[in-house]
Amino acid sequence: MSRAALALALVALPSWPQINTNLASAQPVAPISVKRGANAVAKVHVRLMPGYHMNSNTPADEYLIPLKLTWTPLPLEAIRTDYPPGKMEKYGFSEKPLSVITGDFDIVTEFKAPASAPVGAQTISGKLRYQACDTRACYPPRTIEVKLPVDIQ
Repeated sequence: MSRAALALALVALPSWPQINTNLASAQPVAPISVKRGANAVAKVHVRLMPGYHMNSNTPADEYLIPLKLTWTPLPLEAIRTDYPPGKMEKYGFSEKPLSVITGDFDIVTEFKAPASAPVGAQTISGKLRYQACDTRACYPPRTIEVKLPVDIQ
């Protein structure tokens, strides 16, 4: 395909989201309270815009960006993060079915508060990285900041 034809093809796709558009949002369901030396669980609710899907945390192809939630290591330590299972779906732009998630869902992280954790109200930061797609193509990966209020006792 010539450069001119490629440029025309890209201009003819007005429904593609702009580069700086987040197609998902992520918010903690509730603050958490934890005693030093104990564990606590936090849920992050993710909402994906209708008409889009995102790769699961275990995408079908290695070139696809997995869904991943990471947390700063202090003052709590993330022990385990559970993602919803992906659903295998076939799209025109892929030769084989892809492991995807659609709609609204929760990601659950179990945290441990070290015995030396500072006591009091704090906020820990997380980053949700995802790659959203529609029925025609996948878009550049995005990262959403997540702020989780924490009370350490």
